[in-house]
Amino acid sequence: QVQVVESGGALVQPGGSLRLSCAASGSIVRIYTMGWYRQAPGKQRELVASITNSGVTNYADSVKGRFTISRDNDKNTVYLQIHSLESEDTAAYYCNAGVLSSTGIFGNYWGQGTQVIVSS
Repeated sequence: QVQVVESGGALVQPGGSLRLSCAASGSIVRIYTMGWYRQAPGKQRELVASITNSGVTNYADSVKGRFTISRDNDKNTVYLQIHSLESEDTAAYYCNAGVLSSTGIFGNYWGQGTQVIVSS
């Protein structure tokens, strides 16, 4: 079994900063791409940023320059540093990890989400 758990969501004022964390655990052989997605009320889930196990990153145009994704492979953890938060960033943020488990099966695993609310 593989578990993915996000943390770090909060109520933040516009212009503020936040760091989200996501840790994968369980019967993990290797984690490939890890990504952050978000889903605002009434909208579809969208990719925010992703990072491969070799450190190649990809960002949605709407967050470039404000969001930074990084990972610690030793800790099976991915981070999302967010600066200059805007009201449009309000959403539930979900972590996804592509994992090869000890069963030999590759799967995409999702966390339960962490809520980010940007409001004054």
